[in-house]
Amino acid sequence: MGFSEIDWQEIFVPQGPLAGVIVRGTLTYFMLFVILRFLLKRQSGVIGIADLLVVVLIADAAQNAMAAEYKSITEGALLVLTIVFWNYFLDWLGYRFPVFQRFVRPPPLKLIQNGRMLLQNMRQEMITKEELNSQLRQQGIESCEEVKEAFIEGDGRISIIKKQEDDQPHKERERIPH
Repeated sequence: MGFSEIDWQEIFVPQGPLAGVIVRGTLTYFMLFVILRFLLKRQSGVIGIADLLVVVLIADAAQNAMAAEYKSITEGALLVLTIVFWNYFLDWLGYRFPVFQRFVRPPPLKLIQNGRMLLQNMRQEMITKEELNSQLRQQGIESCEEVKEAFIEGDGRISIIKKQEDDQPHKERERIPH
């Protein structure tokens, strides 16, 4: 098959209305965003939901464009651009309007307070004691008692604030007679 046998019009000229591609991409993005954001739980230490969503949708859109399931590359490229636009726009809205940030990314949830695991919050995010202890060890912390506060962040990472020396209870010093 040489260049003269390629149907260039089929490759680049859309077969259907481009608005349909934009609407399909938009509806798919928001449907998956809502499912991932509200129905699935955060996983500690993994990629953010919005980032994962963009990667999956772009991979699928690009694959469809490459495999000719869309009739033109233009339709595949427009779908990829639609997905990237919504991801950027939602990030921009979250940055520009803090109230919208709560929709885009869940707020941090406290998991440890003054050396004590908050079991109800851990249960809410389905984090076991062993998983949390593993995260502590990865950050060089031997015991929960060394932690002032720990949070699971909106992207699933766990942030830890260690107790300072003056936060730790001191043993009464024995007075040594002179």
